[in-house]
Amino acid sequence: MDPWQTSRRQFLKNSSMGLGAMALGNLLGYPSDSSVYLPAKAKRIIYLFQSGGPSQLETFDYKPALEKWHGQEIPPSVQGTQRNSGMVTEQSTFPLVKSIFPFRQYGASGAWVSDLFPYTAKIVDELCIVKSMYTEAINHEPAVIFMQTGSQLAGRPSMGSWLSYGLGSENENLPAFIVLISKGGSAQPLNSASWGNGFLPSHHQGIQFRSGKDPVLYLNNPYGIHQGDRRRSLDFIRAMDEKQKALWKDHSINSKINQYEMAFRMQMHVPDVVDLSQEPEETYQLYGDDARIPGTYAANCLLARKLAEQDVRFVQLYHMGWDHHGHLPAGITQQAQQTDQATAALIIDLKRRGLLEDTLVIWGGEFGRTSFSQGELTKDNYGRDHHPGCYTMWMAGGGVKAGIVYGETDELGYNVVRNPVHVHDFQATILNLMGIDHERLTYRYQGRRFRLTDVHGKVVKDILA
Repeated sequence: MDPWQTSRRQFLKNSSMGLGAMALGNLLGYPSDSSVYLPAKAKRIIYLFQSGGPSQLETFDYKPALEKWHGQEIPPSVQGTQRNSGMVTEQSTFPLVKSIFPFRQYGASGAWVSDLFPYTAKIVDELCIVKSMYTEAINHEPAVIFMQTGSQLAGRPSMGSWLSYGLGSENENLPAFIVLISKGGSAQPLNSASWGNGFLPSHHQGIQFRSGKDPVLYLNNPYGIHQGDRRRSLDFIRAMDEKQKALWKDHSINSKINQYEMAFRMQMHVPDVVDLSQEPEETYQLYGDDARIPGTYAANCLLARKLAEQDVRFVQLYHMGWDHHGHLPAGITQQAQQTDQATAALIIDLKRRGLLEDTLVIWGGEFGRTSFSQGELTKDNYGRDHHPGCYTMWMAGGGVKAGIVYGETDELGYNVVRNPVHVHDFQATILNLMGIDHERLTYRYQGRRFRLTDVHGKVVKDILA
């Protein structure tokens, strides 16, 4: 195992940080300031990103007052100055709409959970539910990119890339940052900038694992090229690259060397990691029948557990299809059926294997939905527009308090009224749990020091265990 991969963090923390050590850190493309690091509560993250903006009002933020207000116009005092998306500009009336789905209280925490999520309801005492999230973006792509990179504009490093840069990998045979995109959701596109490295060295970018016989594109050797031939060619390329680096002092050459070597090691190890055929029948019963189908959300949750066992630092799982401007009852029912059982199974599986304690699991989307109906409101049908003003996410394991509900929205579920959590606060808290000071993990680019949380953000200490 490469000693720089396994001992870099300890070296930087324990060394006197002389000029030589600082220069070495810069050459390797990693932070050289030991004050970046804090005591870590989590070793790895599995981020279950529900792309499209799940409605908080049909999932975890129960609002019985909407039953009384159902069909009435949203009061101007509630709507305030919050923006609506361009998709309701032609709408002249904005009637409030209750959830068509019942809610019940579960667990010692008494958390409210919609009947759409019976499996998640059973594990509610493992969850830290944050009802007071808010964001700045109102359209999908900038909102997703904002959640992942801290900026609404493409080109900044994603959270997984920052963690790869700050902490490196604990497994030299797999990338520190792996991306899984489940099939079966909507065709709404995802911008690969959401898992890009931005201005960080390119070996910190997220690597997408696909379903099928080639989980990583171009990883296998071409026909007629044997492993020994590949090794000899890489040794020759490395020698040439080292000469170029010595001549031109170009640090980007380090990334090229790193990527070639990682690809070579992945050729041997990826096939075994992505092979789910050896899982016992009990595992498929836990995750559901969809786990037998490569590329589904359930199969990707199971794969995420396997990657956690291999100490992959950051697994980003995207599931699309939560954008319900119309026909919300039917649409969100389908999404819940595709995701609920496997989500709960992942928590149960991690816990029984002793991994939940130091694995932070995150569930949520890029924004919430409005309390008023988009389009025509009928007895059994309605839609909801994008809403950045408040939404719900949850976390489990990895150093957060279990069985708590944090934050509160108003009685109509439109504004945060207690303990607001901005996206940058959320990101700062995640880095803190991973043992990183979000204000000190920076990278100098074009004359300025950048960080994931941009120029603000605070750790939400009340949710830390």
